[in-house]
Amino acid sequence: MCLGIFTQDIGIDLGTANTLIYIKSKGIVLNEPSVIAVDESTKQILAVGKHAKDMIGRAPAHIKVVRPLQDGVISDFSMTQTMLKEFLRKVIPEHSFLTKVRVVVGVPSGVTGVEKRAVEEVVRQMGAKEVFILDEPMAAALGVGIAVDGPDGHMVADIGGGTSDIAIIALGGIVNSISLRIAGDEMDEAIAAYMRKTYNLLIGDKTAEHAKIQIGSIYPTEELHGERESMEVKGRDVLSGLPKSVRIDAGDMRKALEEPIAIIVEGIKNTLETTPPELAADISENGLILAGGGSLIKGLDRLIEDQTGIKVTVAPNALEAVAEGTGKSLESIQNVRRYAMRDKKY
Repeated sequence: MCLGIFTQDIGIDLGTANTLIYIKSKGIVLNEPSVIAVDESTKQILAVGKHAKDMIGRAPAHIKVVRPLQDGVISDFSMTQTMLKEFLRKVIPEHSFLTKVRVVVGVPSGVTGVEKRAVEEVVRQMGAKEVFILDEPMAAALGVGIAVDGPDGHMVADIGGGTSDIAIIALGGIVNSISLRIAGDEMDEAIAAYMRKTYNLLIGDKTAEHAKIQIGSIYPTEELHGERESMEVKGRDVLSGLPKSVRIDAGDMRKALEEPIAIIVEGIKNTLETTPPELAADISENGLILAGGGSLIKGLDRLIEDQTGIKVTVAPNALEAVAEGTGKSLESIQNVRRYAMRDKKY
């Protein structure tokens, strides 16, 4: 009897902002915020994912709302484990003892051996028999359809919630990479800081994120059409302590996001500057692929093109690229063993 039919292949993008789960033959079956809410008095899990995120900034003192991943790595081991268990329970049935579960998890390229081991341990405790830890830029490259095994060099920048990972990929491996702990979360913080400094308005992270998604811009493209996007932002007045609303536009967002975006663009330049000449020539021809939620900010591709001189394309599946890449990697178990970071030092 062949037990291979009982193999369950799962890809997980365990992100700071969102967790995505990919199941072979089904595609992405879950996409939820990486948030969990717990009643501290009873230790009961009240909510995970979107319902838990809705509680941020609104929960009473006895309810603890946690984002257990920070800067792309696990900051609260037990909460991550509980959250992941709840997510998996939503999308897959209880495993029989014959099922062999293989899991590929995408992590930032700059994580340490200890951090890799923490991720692997969480997933193994879910019942996985084999766990492969895959660099997020490699997963994103697979997810957007790049032929990573070829000799041609390709450049990918995955701008997520906690980290921005930039890598040069060729011959099935990462030749050169940099991982910046500047990404979507830092953009939200920059928007909140700008609102306080410029308008004396205190806003929360959720409000800042909403503004970023609605009118976030770092290149004056909308002015070509003779209009500027704007929206009303509500918060608390720093001076009076009373509720207050302010109307801001895309120009405000460009000023607010200037610093974190400049760091990401500088990271892309630094990666290019340390790339072997032959691969640099390939990238000049193939361009740069952007993935991750941060890549969807209006004008980012234009700004990077202006600063580097290379063609920039935003992946059509930018939000799901890493998750789809983890799943696609399992189509060939020999390749995933080669792609995955399995060095014995961790």
